[in-house]
Amino acid sequence: MTLPRWSVFVPLCLSLLAAPARAAEARYTIAVIPMGTTHEYWKMIHAGARKAEAELRAAGTPVEIIWKGPLREDDRDQQVQVVENFIGRKVSGIVLAPLDQRALAAPVEQAAKAGIPVVIVDSGLKSEAPVSFIATNNYAGGQLAARRLGELLHGKGNVILLRVQVGSGSCEAREAGFLDELAAKFPAIEVISSNQHGGATRETALAASQNLLNRFGNKVDGIFTPNESTMAGMLLALGNAGLGQGKVKLVGFANSETYAAAIRRGDLQGLVLQDPVKMGYLGVKSIVDVLEGRKVPALVDTGVKLATAENLGDPGIAALLKAE
Repeated sequence: MTLPRWSVFVPLCLSLLAAPARAAEARYTIAVIPMGTTHEYWKMIHAGARKAEAELRAAGTPVEIIWKGPLREDDRDQQVQVVENFIGRKVSGIVLAPLDQRALAAPVEQAAKAGIPVVIVDSGLKSEAPVSFIATNNYAGGQLAARRLGELLHGKGNVILLRVQVGSGSCEAREAGFLDELAAKFPAIEVISSNQHGGATRETALAASQNLLNRFGNKVDGIFTPNESTMAGMLLALGNAGLGQGKVKLVGFANSETYAAAIRRGDLQGLVLQDPVKMGYLGVKSIVDVLEGRKVPALVDTGVKLATAENLGDPGIAALLKAE
């Protein structure tokens, strides 16, 4: 099987990793570890994990979800420590959104060697140890953002890509998809900056955004921000610089009613949406399937959609903007 270019690992034979089926009365303890715990997006993944927990309990499979992650999405050492601590506690399985596709590979491989199955959600990992990868096709999401911005600019003008941080597999895939699609479909659009990083917090992203607007504010026509922190920082910076309300077209990548409000105000012209509730839900369900000897897909694409002022009222879009 040839996996899509957006996957970053090829899992080992699932039958080798699947633990033997446990007795019906066994209690499964599943650690769910996000990249961070402050952004609304991770709260949605938590909601999905809780939904799976409730369904499994109702069906007679006792499951306990333990939710723990670093506060900030740039604290690699803390996330590594969280994974290692859960290995030491001998949890039944781990659902992990790795904030660095390389730094988290070793602890995940350590978990697999200890007989603890790991499902990766949201962002890829440079390892063959996980039993499944459940995520958005982030490359395609970046392409979707490029098409939206290209259409808004009628195929010409100057754009900025504000990157997130080095090592984030999901965001790097979005950034690559955005740049590749612009080059292929909108050759008259010039990318005047694509080497700046906003970081994991609104404060760091605001500082980076202000610096970019100080340099390019008089000639930038459109901007892409690939995650929630860069979106929040750039929205503030554009407003402070008097460039909101569509004076500079902004397309971002996040799941939150906060940004739906920004679309309604006219400050945001497009929002690429993932399905984090589904990721959390399928992550937990997949761990239980593996523990009970059932095979799970190596790769699951949870889909991607674009929210605009024209479709905010659609039920499918509205559902992706709030936790269940």
